[in-house]
Amino acid sequence: MSSTSASAPIRLILVDDHVVLRAGLTNLLSFDPGLQVVAEGDDGESAIKLWRMHRPDVMLLDLSMPGIDGVETLQRLRKEFPSARVLILTSSEAPEEMRHAMNAGACGYVTKTIHPKELMSAIRQVHAGGKVIGQAVAANMASEEEGGSITRRELETLGFVRQGFTNAEIGRLMGVSENTAKAHVKSLLVKLQAADRAEAVARGFERGLLKA
Repeated sequence: MSSTSASAPIRLILVDDHVVLRAGLTNLLSFDPGLQVVAEGDDGESAIKLWRMHRPDVMLLDLSMPGIDGVETLQRLRKEFPSARVLILTSSEAPEEMRHAMNAGACGYVTKTIHPKELMSAIRQVHAGGKVIGQAVAANMASEEEGGSITRRELETLGFVRQGFTNAEIGRLMGVSENTAKAHVKSLLVKLQAADRAEAVARGFERGLLKA
């Protein structure tokens, strides 16, 4: 791991299948002289190849990508490079998805709604050996601990469940992975104390979460 100084910026690899997002991130991070994007990838396979080639300080990795997803990418990367430092930057605010990523070896987990200054701070914390959990996910974790409040993303998921969409379809509609959509549905069933999707919808109407 290289030290952080004016002459040795933190070297980054960005991995996300959305070209516009990567371009925006690269442009944003270029304003900080302490950060340097050395390579970009659009899937898990390229992430591993780019790490071998560039040996960066930190990788910013999305979870929802074509081919192998972010969690499997993490597992493969950490097996080959146990000290690899990876910050997940994704759309999912689901605590369960965050736990999967951290268990797979992520050093941090933030969502794409993060403020630019907070993102740069998170990168530095991960580079320094720390662990980072973004505010959006932390808030949802607190809701779970306080008795299972339905999050905004779960409420959106409930609306799609009502319309009969599958997990894969919900994932596409929400811009997240099928696993993330599945995690939202599973969390809903637990919080609504429902045995299946039909009962979850019924409970949603009973609690006023859904309108006729």
